[in-house]
Amino acid sequence: MCCLRPIAAKVAGEQPLEIVMAGSRTSASAVLGDLRTLLPDLEALYKDIHSHPELSMQETRTSGIAAERLRNAGYEVTMGVGKTGVVGLLRNGEGPTVMLRADMDALPIAEATGLPYASKSTATDAQGNVVPVGHMCGHDIHIAWLVGAATLLSQARNTWSGTLMAVFQPGEETAQGARAMIDDGLLDRFPTPDVVLGQHVMLGPAGTVAGSAGPITSAADSLEIRLFGRGAHGSMPQASIDPVVMAASVVLRLQTIVSREVAATDAAVLTVGVLQAGTKENVIPDEAVIRLNVRTFDPGVRKHVLEAIERIVDAEAAASGAPRKPEITPLDRYPLNVNDEAASNRIAEAFRSHFSPERVKHTGPAPASEDFGCFGTAWQVPSVFWFVGGTDPEIYAKAKAAGKLNELPVNHSPQFAPVLHPTLETGVEAMVVGTLAWLGAT
Repeated sequence: MCCLRPIAAKVAGEQPLEIVMAGSRTSASAVLGDLRTLLPDLEALYKDIHSHPELSMQETRTSGIAAERLRNAGYEVTMGVGKTGVVGLLRNGEGPTVMLRADMDALPIAEATGLPYASKSTATDAQGNVVPVGHMCGHDIHIAWLVGAATLLSQARNTWSGTLMAVFQPGEETAQGARAMIDDGLLDRFPTPDVVLGQHVMLGPAGTVAGSAGPITSAADSLEIRLFGRGAHGSMPQASIDPVVMAASVVLRLQTIVSREVAATDAAVLTVGVLQAGTKENVIPDEAVIRLNVRTFDPGVRKHVLEAIERIVDAEAAASGAPRKPEITPLDRYPLNVNDEAASNRIAEAFRSHFSPERVKHTGPAPASEDFGCFGTAWQVPSVFWFVGGTDPEIYAKAKAAGKLNELPVNHSPQFAPVLHPTLETGVEAMVVGTLAWLGAT
């Protein structure tokens, strides 16, 4: 998941979420009573996974640990779902089925946190390159959260009724994992959940949770554009069709899509993250490569932006006299993640009943992307995704007061490191409380 916005408190004049609740439900305190005892083990688990990160679709060690923890807690465990995914089932009488999801993969980023348990790992990526690997998006703490919630709910089976499905998903960072699990028969091999729940650590005061009904994370499209020219000596540009100039023109013109073609009432982000051409300063190359990423919250806006990219790329190539039409190749795609309104309201009330009011925030949609929404869409059931703050509250407050929130390390930064407490316990609590909004005895 890419960089997320800070958790925002509900703005003045904004209407609160409508609350809907289906009767009184089991107090979470009955399940969370052993959390303090469990915390040292969860902290050790987090540090171990943080120190041993694995790239997308390579999470063999991590998935083995997750499977072992679920087995020890009494779950029926299936490994290898979508290559490295893990599904645990805990059947506990009649009642709804709740799916809880955590992602497992790390990023090809060299960690620079200075933590004593910082990653020093490297791995070979899908292209055959040896790269550094670090848990710089927080998936390590997501694993610890789900292990903790699954363990506590198993230990307190006398307080709830239904089926709990714990899913440890691979490949979120490459938009492969959820689809791989679905394509591997997830929908046929396991019970259909009544609701799918997930959460993500992000920049924001540790100890807080935030969410809203409706769109919660953006759709994302990544593209590779290959531009073709004609190479020549740097001293004889007249003999060339320069793909570097062509690519520079494309990059500049692409910025006008958002500024001049998307209405101010809509939202879109277009970022060029890669611009590559040539190997020597006095040689005009034959080709240039651009890789870009698009974030949108509306299907119509998404369609327009993608069509505009193709139009601009083709036009700039034609204007340059390119010998070949550019090649535009999709790299990955994340769906728009939409929280079901009724299910979000139920989660909101459960959180407000458990946490103090100042710890539950309302936040708008984040310009980040997740493949979490694939599960609810595939099963055609409600899903809810929320955020858990991971920043030291004092550091966050000082940065906010100084207008310097943008200077704090965010997800995907080499310096991103959630403060361990109370982030660890807050995430476990949120998962348990959210689950009991469905599985608690009525």
